[in-house]
Amino acid sequence: MNTVSESIVKDMALAPNGHLKIDWVKEHMPVLNRIRERFEKEKPFAGLKVAISLHLEAKTAYLAKVVQAGGAEVTITGSNPLSTQDDICAALVEDGIRVFAKYNPSPEEYKSHLIHTLETRPDLIIDDGGDLVTILHSERPDLATQVRGGAEETTTGILRLKALEKEGKLSFPMVAVNDAYCKYLFDNRYGTGQSVWDGINRTTNLVVAGKVVVVAGYGWCGKGVAMRAKGLGAKVIVTEIDPIKSIEAYMDGFEVMSMDEAAKVGEFFVTVTGNRDVIRKEHYEVMKDGAILSNAGHFDVEVNKVDLEALSTSKHVVRKDIEEYVLADGRKVYLLAEGRLVNLAAGDGHPAEIMDMTFALQAASLEYVNKNYEAIGKKVLNVPLELDQTVASYKLEALGIKIDKLSDEQKAYLDSWVE
Repeated sequence: MNTVSESIVKDMALAPNGHLKIDWVKEHMPVLNRIRERFEKEKPFAGLKVAISLHLEAKTAYLAKVVQAGGAEVTITGSNPLSTQDDICAALVEDGIRVFAKYNPSPEEYKSHLIHTLETRPDLIIDDGGDLVTILHSERPDLATQVRGGAEETTTGILRLKALEKEGKLSFPMVAVNDAYCKYLFDNRYGTGQSVWDGINRTTNLVVAGKVVVVAGYGWCGKGVAMRAKGLGAKVIVTEIDPIKSIEAYMDGFEVMSMDEAAKVGEFFVTVTGNRDVIRKEHYEVMKDGAILSNAGHFDVEVNKVDLEALSTSKHVVRKDIEEYVLADGRKVYLLAEGRLVNLAAGDGHPAEIMDMTFALQAASLEYVNKNYEAIGKKVLNVPLELDQTVASYKLEALGIKIDKLSDEQKAYLDSWVE
């Protein structure tokens, strides 16, 4: 395979910088390194083709190399137009991985990259947001015939998968990696919490302390964003549709209100819901002058850009990744990273140590589905608990932490109903 001639990337001359980035994260991903060592010996993907659609930055690149080390022929593309890093793409091509991705492609280019990736006719897939799965089940079902199964990274993608499963249309098994303990407890909460504010802070260069931050959605990602905002000294408001999560946010010390109310007082807004039109026309109409809008959900639909443009008399870029919208009454509202994932479109994404656990789960889940796809059937399944616990154990070992184990007497006590 001549990956240079077969790939579509911006500039191969960028590869040296990409290698530096990948080498850096490799040094901080001990769990994935341990899995790689086993993969190199056992070659669980020998003779198989693997297609990957993820945010194409350094941590993802290292996951692709780990899968490649397991014997796979790997093809990779991005899962968001603004999160792809061109130097990473070039480095992967030099490492023998086929790449179809560029930073900020047109919608048509982005779609063609996904299709090119699937036209390699993969046996296994790793998806993020469900783009690969959607194409395989709509426009190109002919490319799904040899897919054994795969793994999905995000809440948004799992929602799509479960809708397909409910309708009886899912063509192969998919592991819901997002629902694993080592994913949502750490990646969604601590990873999103830190990386969102990394992206906002490096983009705006403004102080957060003392500001009113509105976090829309109090799932695991929203919990992390709110917690980090509080740590930066912000006054945090949470908006929710779920009464249970709303009480949780209240008891965690945050103010809870509707977006109609929060829109009037917020200074920073972060949407983390996975749904569309969370911030829309009626909210823009009452926002403070200078309000800053950002999104940490998978798609750029949570902050309604059509409504914002309709209310604006002008729009222009005032700083990299910041668009200024001037409303009819002179108020200015700022949108970060075109409403795409602010932590990746305007930053480097989650810390390497966090993605170490998530991508270890991806690699282990891909191996699991490859071994068991016939027995699993065409359904969405959770990451097996033993895989989750293995990844956690590897992480503890890497941290030098030892924990207790149950004695035989303790096990017997817990398993019995007799005192």
